[in-house]
Amino acid sequence: MSPLTRRGLLLGAAALGAAAPPSSDDVVGQPLRPWRRGGLDIHHIATGKGDSTLIIGPDGSSLMIDAGATATPPPASLDIRPGPERRPGEWIGRYARRHLAATGRKALGALLVTHLHPDHIGDVGPDTPLSPNGAYKLTGVTDVAAQLPIDLLVDRDFPDYAFPKPWSAPFATNYVAFVRDRIRAGGKVQRFRVGVADQLVLAGAEIRNLAANGEVWTGQGETTRRLFPPIESLPAGDVPDENALSTALRLRYGAFSYFAAGDLTSHSFDGALPWRDVETPAAQVAGQVDVAVAAHHGMFDATGPDVVRALKPRAWIIPSWHVAHPSSDVLERILSQRLYPGPREVFATGLSPANELAHKWLTDKMASRDGHLVVRVAPGGSSFRVVVTDNRDEGDRVVSQSAVWPA
Repeated sequence: MSPLTRRGLLLGAAALGAAAPPSSDDVVGQPLRPWRRGGLDIHHIATGKGDSTLIIGPDGSSLMIDAGATATPPPASLDIRPGPERRPGEWIGRYARRHLAATGRKALGALLVTHLHPDHIGDVGPDTPLSPNGAYKLTGVTDVAAQLPIDLLVDRDFPDYAFPKPWSAPFATNYVAFVRDRIRAGGKVQRFRVGVADQLVLAGAEIRNLAANGEVWTGQGETTRRLFPPIESLPAGDVPDENALSTALRLRYGAFSYFAAGDLTSHSFDGALPWRDVETPAAQVAGQVDVAVAAHHGMFDATGPDVVRALKPRAWIIPSWHVAHPSSDVLERILSQRLYPGPREVFATGLSPANELAHKWLTDKMASRDGHLVVRVAPGGSSFRVVVTDNRDEGDRVVSQSAVWPA
């Protein structure tokens, strides 16, 4: 970022902060305090069935990242929270409506789909209901859209959905049918543009698009570089999967910074395919952040050592929903004082009992293992904390909260 751009961002954040009333602490046992103007809230929503993050910016503008709804049943996945009487996407939509109420806005500013997997867009089956016009089924992202207008939809592969090859999986074709129907109705859809900082907008903050489809920002202007060789030159088994194509972004608000990269991986098949590691260059160009989301739910193939060294966050968020989330090697890395010194806390949206037993010596070191995780950033971005709320009902009761950390 140029000094002038950085200066403008800081001045804008300070102005918003000056106009906001002072932030008060949340109270354990009481409902989460509503968003206040000038503050930045990042909600990691814990349904037990996939990823979804709601970001409310300093001016009340909003961004949702993913709205997952996997059909994987327990015990491999967690039970649906708050309960099975609604679909995961319905719970996500209701959560967003509840927390956007304080902003006075009734629409999502944008929804970013990091990649086309069920735990990020929604699964479909024979019993999945149709939308009112019958154009697609209601699950995940489409369930959210049924409850909230979405001003802008962004994903990695619009408009053709053919990179690296056309989709045939029902969950993906359902999402594409939703996109086509949205376009017919005059809705706005864009392809994620790597390198830019003006596509996903939260006034007073900056969101930089870091990576997608094997393309990574260089850190200079809006220029990017390609990591993948020509797809047509690759053997079928080497063609990158959806996870390796995930979008990555960095959010900055004043001195505060945040990194999220969907299911992006750093796995290079033990060095045989170094170009498959997109997560490491994305993390390196992001630089040190205050809060980082462990990519691919903390699975073995992500959050590699150089990712951890680059990001060095004070807080790690693990959006976990499967018995394999997170793996012991990833937990070992993000807790390692060898990779970077200093304190850090690790929070997960949900751990299965089997996962806790598999590496109890590591999970016992986590700050929280269940619930919605809300990163609350003070007006102007000078400090932040993580608040854990109960996901067993819609009361948003505070279970615990971290200390206030300077950004």
